[in-house]
Amino acid sequence: MLEELVTAGVAVGCAGLVYLMAAARVVKQYERGVVLRLGRLASEVRPPGFTMIIPGIDRLRKVNMQIVTMPVPAQEGITRDNVTVRVDAVVYFKVVDAADAVIRVEDYRFAVSQMAQTSLRSIIGKSELDDLLSNREKLNQGLELMMDSPAIGWGVTVDRVEIKDVSLPETMKRSMARQAEATRDRRARVINADAELQASKKLAEAAAAMSDQPAALQLRLLQTVVAVAAEKNSTLVLPFPVELLRFLERSGLQAQAQTAQTEAEQRRRAESDRAGAQGAGADEVGADDVGRTPDVDAVDDLDGVADLDRVSDIQEAPDGLNAGHGAERG
Repeated sequence: MLEELVTAGVAVGCAGLVYLMAAARVVKQYERGVVLRLGRLASEVRPPGFTMIIPGIDRLRKVNMQIVTMPVPAQEGITRDNVTVRVDAVVYFKVVDAADAVIRVEDYRFAVSQMAQTSLRSIIGKSELDDLLSNREKLNQGLELMMDSPAIGWGVTVDRVEIKDVSLPETMKRSMARQAEATRDRRARVINADAELQASKKLAEAAAAMSDQPAALQLRLLQTVVAVAAEKNSTLVLPFPVELLRFLERSGLQAQAQTAQTEAEQRRRAESDRAGAQGAGADEVGADDVGRTPDVDAVDDLDGVADLDRVSDIQEAPDGLNAGHGAERG
C-alpha cells in the first residue's frame, strides 16, 4: 500500500512538473504577451515577467515593442516635372498596442513595408526633382503622415521616415553638371564685371586727381619704377604713359607760345622806337624847309609816317646836293 502511494505521489509530481513546464512562460521586458484562449482574445495583455497559461487551451503570442528599423526597397518613379528617379528610404516604427498588432493585421511588418513602398511612389509622383534633392525634410514629413494614418488602426505608430538616396539617370547627371557649371561661370563673369566697374570708377577718380596736379603722374611713374626694381630682375621695363607725353607736348606748346608772344612784344617796341626816331628827324627837316615838309599829322598809322619820312628824305636829298654845288660855284 505504501509503495502504491509513493508511486502515485511520484506520478502526480511528475504530472505537475510537466504541467508547470508546459504552462510556464517568460515575457521579456521589451515584449508583451497576447493570450488567445480557445481562439478568443483574453481580456488583458500579459506584462513582462513570469506568466502562466493553460496548456492546450491558451496560446501566447509575444509582440516586440521595440522600435523597428525597416529599409524600404528602392522605388522607381516619374516626378511631376517628368524626370525618372529611383528613391529608397528607411522607416522607423514601433508597436503601441500589442492586441491590435496581433488581431487587426496578419503581419504588421509586411503591412508597414508595403505601405511604405506605395507611399514612397506616391510622394515621388507629387514632387519635383528639386524637392527630392534639396527639400527632403518636407517630403519626410509627408511620408510620415501618409503612413501613420492607416498604421494607427494596426496598433503601430510610425516614428519617422527618411529618404536615403535619390538615383538619377546618367543623362540627367550630365545635364545638371552642365547647368551647375554654367551657373558658376555666370557668377564668375558677373563678379569680374563688377570688379572691373569698380576699378574703372577708381581709376577715373585717380585720373581726375592727376589731371589737376600733373606732377602726380611723375610721382606715380617713379613709384612704379621703384616697385619693379625692388625685385631682382636683370631687365628693367620702364613704362612710359601716354599722359606724360601729352603733358610734355602741352608744356612745349605753352613755351613756344610764350616765346612768340615775347618776340612780338619786342618787335612792337622796336618798331615804335624806330617810328619815334624817324618822326623826330622829320621835325628837324621841317624847321629848315617848311614848304617841303609833308603833312605828317594827317597820317594816323606809325608805319605810314615812316614811309612818308622816307619819301621826304629821298625828295630833299637832290635839293641839298644842288644847293651845295651852287655854293661852290658861287
